[in-house]
Amino acid sequence: MNRILIIGGSGFIGQALYRELAPFYSVHATYAKDNASFEKNQHFHQFDFETEEIAPLLDQLKPRFIVSAIRGNVNGQLYLHQQLINWVMRNDSRILFLSSANVFDRFTNYPSYEYDKTFSESIYGRFKIKIENALLRLPNSKYVIARIPMIFGAQSPKVKELKKLLTDNEPIEVFPNVVINATYIDKLVQQLHYIINRRRRGVFHLGSSDLIHHSDLYEELATGLGYDQVTWKHVFDSNEDRQLSVLPKDNLLPRHLQFKVEDVVAASIA
Repeated sequence: MNRILIIGGSGFIGQALYRELAPFYSVHATYAKDNASFEKNQHFHQFDFETEEIAPLLDQLKPRFIVSAIRGNVNGQLYLHQQLINWVMRNDSRILFLSSANVFDRFTNYPSYEYDKTFSESIYGRFKIKIENALLRLPNSKYVIARIPMIFGAQSPKVKELKKLLTDNEPIEVFPNVVINATYIDKLVQQLHYIINRRRRGVFHLGSSDLIHHSDLYEELATGLGYDQVTWKHVFDSNEDRQLSVLPKDNLLPRHLQFKVEDVVAASIA
């Protein structure tokens, strides 16, 4: 059985992916030292990427797939990913890096596809680009880059935050001129499972096949959650529509793994 290591397994995506993969593979994951709830699970390993080297754990587990779902200190992550790259170059292993639509946040006019040039004006986007560029220097068989737009779902942090703001009747910040696509956690982990199972390689855009304005999406979510009277805080960061969407073109997934924004909304209000 192929062994998979999820780095950042105690996070929102990491936990969902662990639950998706565990029935089919030997799955291990790391968790932060301040998260004691994972101590009794022998497949979870405490790891502090800011103070520890990852190589001893990799040498112990010898994973065929390393999923990078880690969050935290930027410099620490850059160093961690260089360690991962060095290790996979010496071993029969592959990195699956969870990147972001923000690697294209400098572009404004069109959706971005898998092999478009990345260009970001945000610190977060530029950081993701640095890791992507390091991975792209590897042989094709050694990496997968999965660019992910905003993630929703009934138990997602974004929907939980939205529900709290709605309950407290607080203003909700939306961007009427930003065009996005989105995903939801259940479909995302299914897509990642397929990529691992079929040993796909390259760059993937794992969002809905259609687009929507940021403000329209949140209005649909609020309505679906049963709120008609909402205080919206409209933020206009440009005079024209600005794209922050990632669409697939070269690396299409099977039809049952494709979805639309309406599916994101339905999964988030269930």
